[in-house]
Amino acid sequence: MSMLVVVTENVPPRLRGRLAVWLLEIRAGVYIGDVSRRVRETIWLQISTFADEGNVVMAWATNTESGFDFQTFGENRRVPVDLDGLRLVSFLPVENQ
Repeated sequence: MSMLVVVTENVPPRLRGRLAVWLLEIRAGVYIGDVSRRVRETIWLQISTFADEGNVVMAWATNTESGFDFQTFGENRRVPVDLDGLRLVSFLPVENQ
């Protein structure tokens, strides 16, 4: 079991309802819980199936240099990058409108 945090933006209500089955929604779109790896993978499958045009980041405690890992789904200016085995976040430039 490890701590899991999921942050959603612009996802359909059906995904929010599915996340609430396993996790506690502590703020709008922010979910936390203590789940097994298998449940975490099931949650990610639900996210990748039902997030539609929204975006999601999922972070969990693990035995790495930083103490956590994360993955993302959907369009966002923040993009995960691997730098010598350390997961960091890079920002894409703002598009002129």
